[in-house]
Amino acid sequence: MGNGGSAADAQHMAAELMVRYVKNRAPIASLALTTDSSILTAHSNDFSFDTVFSRQIMGLAKAGDVVIGLSTSGNSVNVLKALQAAKELGCVTVAMTGRADSALSSLADICFKVNTLETARAQEAHSFLSHLICEGLDSIYG
Repeated sequence: MGNGGSAADAQHMAAELMVRYVKNRAPIASLALTTDSSILTAHSNDFSFDTVFSRQIMGLAKAGDVVIGLSTSGNSVNVLKALQAAKELGCVTVAMTGRADSALSSLADICFKVNTLETARAQEAHSFLSHLICEGLDSIYG
């Protein structure tokens, strides 16, 4: 999950995992929490945009799942709350952030901090990191 360009990156990675990256392999269960406009708008209207992802984590995730949050600042409240909810459920939490120390980089079990404060550069690196992760999973499951 993520906001703005990070939301698009999350959707891209989920597609690579569910469909395929390079190798034709079995799908790897994945879901971008940014794609259901009814959930996003209903929750944000009835509750708060700050909990739009954590609510979905509470309904979908189970212990042992990997939950990945993207935030170039590392301080997106809705991504932070989602990783907190994931940790409470026993999930492995992964963050992709920019270089600044942040709430997200401190919370996540694994954090890929990109050495930049520029949003565009961080998003480009997050896309590259996502592809590296998919490549590694292809080598394991392909």
